[in-house]
Amino acid sequence: MELLGSPLPTLYTHPGSTPATFLPPISTAPSSKKGFPSSPLPQSFSHSWMPRASNLTMGPSCKSSQGLTPSEALPSISSRAAPFTRYTPGDWHRSNLTNSKQSETSRRNAELLTADTSRLIQDKYQETRKTQVKTTKKLGERVSDIKFWKSQLRQELDKMIVENNALTDVTKRLERALAKTEAPLQVTQECLLHREKRMGIDLVCDDVEKQLLVEADVIRSCRERMRQYLDQAEARLASNRMAQHEVERDLANKQVAHRIDDLCHQLRNTSNGISYYQGVERVDATISVPESWAKFTDKNILRSQSERAASAQLRDNIENLLVVTANEMRRQFSCVNVAFTHRIAETAEAKRRIQDHLGKTLQEIFQLKRTIEAIRKAIREKGRPLKVAQTRLDKRTRRPNMELCRDTAQLRLVSEVCEIEETLQSLQQRLGDAEDTLQRLVHAKSVLEHDLAVKANSLFIDQEKCMGMRKAFPSTVRLLGYV
Repeated sequence: MELLGSPLPTLYTHPGSTPATFLPPISTAPSSKKGFPSSPLPQSFSHSWMPRASNLTMGPSCKSSQGLTPSEALPSISSRAAPFTRYTPGDWHRSNLTNSKQSETSRRNAELLTADTSRLIQDKYQETRKTQVKTTKKLGERVSDIKFWKSQLRQELDKMIVENNALTDVTKRLERALAKTEAPLQVTQECLLHREKRMGIDLVCDDVEKQLLVEADVIRSCRERMRQYLDQAEARLASNRMAQHEVERDLANKQVAHRIDDLCHQLRNTSNGISYYQGVERVDATISVPESWAKFTDKNILRSQSERAASAQLRDNIENLLVVTANEMRRQFSCVNVAFTHRIAETAEAKRRIQDHLGKTLQEIFQLKRTIEAIRKAIREKGRPLKVAQTRLDKRTRRPNMELCRDTAQLRLVSEVCEIEETLQSLQQRLGDAEDTLQRLVHAKSVLEHDLAVKANSLFIDQEKCMGMRKAFPSTVRLLGYV
């Protein structure tokens, strides 16, 4: 007899066929008064406990009754001459004992099977339940992992969006600052062109022109650096958007996976929507393992962080560039204005001195003209005394004979004529000198007037045209790109 709880052999798991000695159940049909059945036994009862037809001794009357119905073939009990062959009481008792033992064995095997099956069911239930709990726990851990990486991706995405917006703003400021440098460069070039219209000696390469050339170089250099950084900012924005796109796609996939795994984690045996999916456990559509899965997301985050750090550095460089270029242009603008101020002051002072000299020259010309007129008048006035003296000498040459005496009067007349002639000669010399001086004064006046016109033209160019245009130089706020 097997012990309870020990593994059962396959004897009771696959019970054999009913033994040949097993008796059929006693019929509950009503019997005759003598204890025999009122109707013959059916032909299907061909059991081993019934007497075989070959063992029966059939009379001649039975042989002749072949082909008749069983009720007609079998004689009635009352008409039988001798009884059929029967089992012995010992066979009957042995059959009962055998059936009892087999029944007990079958019941005992059934009890063992029932107990072991109940234990098996309970064990498998606990095993299935533990497996399901472990699976649910693993799904919960997976949901937690996905939630963690989702939060990391979302934080990185928010930071990247903020960084992209900041870089876009700085790029727009840089574009505005670059556009604002075009007007100062044009003003500088126009100032150089206007100063080419200076005349004469004022067409010099002075400090103003040097500073204007430096200013043009400074503005061109600033514009070139701005263009370079603008190209870098556009390339950096493209890289940032690519990294942002990868993070967004990974986050979207994580959200879908989180929704699916959270739904799987919430499923229970009593949940709706569960069903059989035959063969689904043999389908392996996975393309990653937990290590590669986490590494992929971590790689996306690291790439985004790297792009974001490079973008922040570029933003700082652009901010510094805007400040540096604005300071350089404003400083050079101030240097040019100072040079213009000094040059305008020098030109104005030169113009004032020329005006003074011109006034004095005009005054001197006026005085010299009066002097020349006086000399000419004096020369004219010396004509009559000379005529008188020469007339007297001429008259006295007509004195007769000895009367032609070289007397004192003759000597005085001769001396008077010589003195008058010397006076006229000196006056003529002085008149020539005065006229030469007047010519020089007139020439000087012409030079001064031309120089005055040159200075006036230069002063007009520098003060009115150039400085008038330079009043519209952009402010520092505009050069920084805020407006």
